Amino acid sequence: MSDNAPPIDFAGLIRDGDLVVCGQATAEPATLTEALMAQAPRLPPFRMMIGPIFSETFSTASSPNVAFQSYGVIGNARRLAKAGRLDVIPSNYSAFYADFAARRHKADVVLVQLAESSGRLSASLSNDYVIDAARGARLVIAEINPDAPFTFGAEWPGDVPIHVRVSARRPPVELASPPPDDVSRRIAARAAGLIADGSTLQFGVGRIPDAILSSLSHARNLGIHSGLINDAVVDLIECGAVTNAEKGIDAGITVTNQVIGTQRLYRFVHENEAVSVRPTSYTHGQDVLARINRLVAINSALQVGLDGSVNSETLNGVTIGAIGGQLDFVRGANASPGGRAIIALPATASDGISRIVANVETVTTPRADVDAIVTEWGVAELRGCGLAERAHRMISIAAPEHRDALSARFRAPAR
Repeated sequence: MSDNAPPIDFAGLIRDGDLVVCGQATAEPATLTEALMAQAPRLPPFRMMIGPIFSETFSTASSPNVAFQSYGVIGNARRLAKAGRLDVIPSNYSAFYADFAARRHKADVVLVQLAESSGRLSASLSNDYVIDAARGARLVIAEINPDAPFTFGAEWPGDVPIHVRVSARRPPVELASPPPDDVSRRIAARAAGLIADGSTLQFGVGRIPDAILSSLSHARNLGIHSGLINDAVVDLIECGAVTNAEKGIDAGITVTNQVIGTQRLYRFVHENEAVSVRPTSYTHGQDVLARINRLVAINSALQVGLDGSVNSETLNGVTIGAIGGQLDFVRGANASPGGRAIIALPATASDGISRIVANVETVTTPRADVDAIVTEWGVAELRGCGLAERAHRMISIAAPEHRDALSARFRAPAR
């Protein structure tokens, strides 16, 4: 096969109305997805289920034959959403996974990136809903990538057939950590004060979570049980801050659902028995999270209301974020012995508009589940507080230029 020849001809493989599911984030099988998008104009109409996108594969997908769906708007999926081409399923990440396991979402074709070592196959960078989607699919096409790390916990199940194998033509997608700025450093300094030695960390993608992780090199006996790990985790392990010794479960093991980073991280996790890439039912399961000692969930938001309600999904009626695993981990941290649920965000958006608002337009995490809100201006401890006290504390961590307006919007309840 010449370099210019397609790795696979999808004609006859994709049927009218099919739901095609592909690996998400750095687990995207880019050789397959690029070929599919190139051939889409001559294929029958089909639906494409995507997750976070960090490649350019779908950013210029112009064929009207493809209807895109996702559980949120993350990374380059924002371009599809802005063009009005992304139908968002508002679902907690754990529920989205369970919907594939229960066949509420029924995949017809699954495209997956796999690693191979000594005849064994691994889902490598993500142990998510794709395996359950593949278990019930008509056709499973695997891209075997020699540059993808073989990870333990994500071994490909023997009862899930692979119908077609192709060789990858490019290394896995990478996502480098964004450099911290002054605001994220100030937020990180505030949040770090809430994270005790021996805590187990969960965190997401972005400048603020990365800045918080980077501020914890002084800590001792931290653990990791997260929806993802990135390059910053390697730093914490190598400096001795992360030992996974006091988690209560999985002693000595970094547990994650996805691996999102650069080749440095991929080399670190390759055949590393101290890292386990586990299925969503384990990484996000409430029964599991409640057994972890001092689980600290670190998540972000678009807005937080004066009552503590958190919006991570929409602005001005447009979906630009996701529920993701935020509520799964907030509730898990609240159930964990000594756990903390931190929502960290800048006090203002890039246009100067306050992200602390009187009322959020969409509730992602209800006010009853909220613990601590952190901005560069301080920490609002909300657990157990009444509405008046919550408003007072939230206004105190808003940007100073917005505090008077927020105070004017707040009306204390009658006594």
